[in-house]
Amino acid sequence: MTGVNQRLGEILRDGDRVGIRYDRTLAHPPAKLWRALTESDHLRHWFPADILGERRAGAEVRFRFWPETVESADTELAAAGVDLDDPELPGKILTWDPPRLFEVLWDDEHLRFEIHAAGTGSRLLTTIWFGAPGPHGNSGTAAGYHFCLAALADLLDGHPVTEPAHDLVAEYERQYAELIDPSSA
Repeated sequence: MTGVNQRLGEILRDGDRVGIRYDRTLAHPPAKLWRALTESDHLRHWFPADILGERRAGAEVRFRFWPETVESADTELAAAGVDLDDPELPGKILTWDPPRLFEVLWDDEHLRFEIHAAGTGSRLLTTIWFGAPGPHGNSGTAAGYHFCLAALADLLDGHPVTEPAHDLVAEYERQYAELIDPSSA
């Protein structure tokens, strides 16, 4: 994964809520980035689930995990309460403003993708407000989105999108754990 060496996300706090914001500069125009963020043919290469339903503000949607995601993360998905025979979670599109802003609720997570033109490319601000911690805690969720955004960059740059090595994932989970809860270090 060539895009994995991007800087870590910034931890956000709002009362009891914890989130993360990733700031990425990509060498692709907003319209191309928008398609990669919202169209199934592109999502399957970098995001763990497809978005089923109408793409518009206020639409109820379903997030259906890709078969390869279910196969590679079945233990984690089952631990998170996902039915492996029907691997879907509910969602709702909050904001649909092509090609600038895509905001969605995915089960109990709040995802916001803001695209800003930056020369001939784009600046992508991705904000995630964590839901209930999954099997690897919020640090695992933060590392997961870090790797998803690296895969998105690789996809857009025409590089092969590959699974990160287990030890690399563990290292990023450790780094994010230190950011989220410095007292645990």
